Amino acid sequence: MAFEDKTLVCKDCGKEFTFTAGEQEFYAEKGFENEPVRCRDCRGKRKRSRDGVEGRQMFTVTCADCGKETEVPFEPKNDRPVYCRDCFSKHRPARRQF
Repeated sequence: MAFEDKTLVCKDCGKEFTFTAGEQEFYAEKGFENEPVRCRDCRGKRKRSRDGVEGRQMFTVTCADCGKETEVPFEPKNDRPVYCRDCFSKHRPARRQF
């Protein structure tokens, strides 16, 4: 069956988005019967809200290495250093490859 790109309207934001032929083929392979009703941005936003990412309390801290201000999803304790994303990756032990 040959698929063609379709233009759909997002039920959340009302913007048009393209349901590509490749996406349609994927849906058919998986046995999905319904077309998507949300654009990629709204699907992502909905997924993040379900996962508890949106609305999560963030704490502003100063990196113990570089002094850059950053946010972390936990309340820091005074007895442990807190790093920004870049410095954290430098301090993190290398993962073992199996």
